[in-house]
Amino acid sequence: MKKYILVSIISAAVTSSVFLSLNSNAAGQVIPPTITTPPPPVALPALPAPSLKLNDPLPSNLFVELAKAINPSVVNISTSAVAYRGQRDPMQEMLERLYGIPQQDEGWNNNKPRRVGLGTGFIIREDGLIITNAHVIKDADIVEVQLSEDSDKQYKAEVIGSDARADIALIKIKPDTKLAVVSLGSSKDAQVGEWVAAFGNPFGHGHSMSKGIISSKGRAISEINKFPLIQTDASINPGNSGGPLVNSKGQVIGINSAIDARAQGIGFAIPIDEIKKLLPVLEKSGSLKRAFIGLDLADLAPQVVNYLNLDEDNRGSIIRGVVEGGPAEKAGLKVYDVIYEFNGKKVRDAQDLINKISDLDPGEKANIKYFRNNNGKALEKSVSVVLAERPSEKEMLKRSLRVRGGR
Repeated sequence: MKKYILVSIISAAVTSSVFLSLNSNAAGQVIPPTITTPPPPVALPALPAPSLKLNDPLPSNLFVELAKAINPSVVNISTSAVAYRGQRDPMQEMLERLYGIPQQDEGWNNNKPRRVGLGTGFIIREDGLIITNAHVIKDADIVEVQLSEDSDKQYKAEVIGSDARADIALIKIKPDTKLAVVSLGSSKDAQVGEWVAAFGNPFGHGHSMSKGIISSKGRAISEINKFPLIQTDASINPGNSGGPLVNSKGQVIGINSAIDARAQGIGFAIPIDEIKKLLPVLEKSGSLKRAFIGLDLADLAPQVVNYLNLDEDNRGSIIRGVVEGGPAEKAGLKVYDVIYEFNGKKVRDAQDLINKISDLDPGEKANIKYFRNNNGKALEKSVSVVLAERPSEKEMLKRSLRVRGGR
């Protein structure tokens, strides 16, 4: 179904620009026709060109100098996972055949690390502190850093802290040489149309640089990040994740994070101002405090929509389980309630609701609207829930979910 349709109505074909009208008087005498000529078209005003406050011409060696200044602070990151014996991924087999990659042995050798990812980072302190994306180091048992393409030396990195929702991670190496450090700028001062450069390790091509402009600011894409993102047409590819987005002054204004796979020239970076707020907490605590509501959530299935006689356009998330003693249970939410609005915003699905909860701080109040089943009819209800701090994984395992059907 098309989202937009052009609609026009053509009542008659006009073949002449002269219109005749025939009239008669009371005696039946025909009055000579009067000729009506349409008015001449209105001429468009001749507007002057907009007034532009232009700076000095762009220096021809700007990006040459940026490369010299920034690349020494950019690092290539490779991650490995400790191997295990198991079944091969059928998708991996297909890709190996499609691209002519030599097939690996069936299963992994026990206790032998296997490289699982490549990414980028940049040095923010001379003692070896490095920023990258959380998804770059996700599920990695070993994180290694290469400082230069001219050196094969790999530095083992320690993960200091990370946060998946903000997609930010801090790692640290023990350098045996003096390190170059980037300058962190301000993303709020960045403007649409401003020249930027993206640095990274695309497809393993280390210390690569691309240029472009800021295409837009404040792109709120909750599936990618809790923060509104900077959009750029500077080329960003797999492996660029975690690299710096730099302005023409040589200051980092963002962290390359994602691309729109449907298009070319649409990449996204996390604003550096948001990251600077998180760095002290991540370095000290290793993680950020996250809000906790105490629900096991699932997407709203068509069968539930039909059973509750909801409109087909209704979207939301169904409660599959309630944590005993958690904020949701204390507020009266129950299994099979359907949450469709959270703090005044519609809920698309379970992941959307999880993201909305994760973006709040412990102690904040959440206003929830939901449907409750009443003999096949949906009762609209609302409740306020005071969110708690998310427990550790060990504490979560100790808690039980009260789920209908013995789950």
